Amino acid sequence: MKYFTILPSADLARYIRFFWVLEHNLADSEPYFHKTMADGCAEMVFHFKGRFDEILKTDESEISFRSGIHGQSQSFRRFRIGEDFGIFGVYLYPFAVPALFGIPASELSNQMPDLTTLLGQTGTELEERVMLAGDHPERVQIVSEFLRKRIRSHEVREPAVFSVISSVILSNGLAKIPDLAAQSFLSTRQFERKFLAFSGFTPKLFSRIIRFHSALNEYGNKEKSLTEIAYECGYYDQSHFIHDFKAFSGDHPKTYFSGNAEGMGYRDV
Repeated sequence: MKYFTILPSADLARYIRFFWVLEHNLADSEPYFHKTMADGCAEMVFHFKGRFDEILKTDESEISFRSGIHGQSQSFRRFRIGEDFGIFGVYLYPFAVPALFGIPASELSNQMPDLTTLLGQTGTELEERVMLAGDHPERVQIVSEFLRKRIRSHEVREPAVFSVISSVILSNGLAKIPDLAAQSFLSTRQFERKFLAFSGFTPKLFSRIIRFHSALNEYGNKEKSLTEIAYECGYYDQSHFIHDFKAFSGDHPKTYFSGNAEGMGYRDV
């Protein structure tokens, strides 16, 4: 299995956290299971090799898109594939959604539209170019130029709200919401409305998801106990930590940090 990230150019770093690639050749006939977890950030996803089925809550499955947007989410999704695969992703800041696509981030929360549904013929053409690219640097170049054009066409200037959302991310979800509202010079109602439009979630839920991700990032740290991770990430007690972890990932934290959680093999690459 191969997993790596690529940093964006300086002019796109305001909107893109990083590009990422996940590739795997199945060694036997056993299918591979992939899981996406709750996330405060959206991402563009291109399956340039192979195609996954999404396993629904009913245990039925349906074929997933070949390319699309995985909006900000508050729950996990499971996918399965029985062939070699390659995925190219663009991990976005949440406020990139209105800047790039001209719609509130909240419209994509918990949604996974394919690019053609979201962008029409433009999305179809972008998918074809990415799929036909000879290598990952070319994919980065194609998508970067596409995003630059979108930013020039749709850029929304809300520096106060952008800064607040970035503060929540940089503080690992520990920033105080009242302090953030005061920082934005908005009334509480205005602040919550704008935060929802540009992040996709209420300030409280967004902070919970970002805090959960700060815990995820402790994967592989053998020097800390689960209790230490919980407290350092801002959880008041172990039961609170377990509740949020299971809601956002589908796994008990003990399962995840043991390395036995489904679809987390790329963490060990």
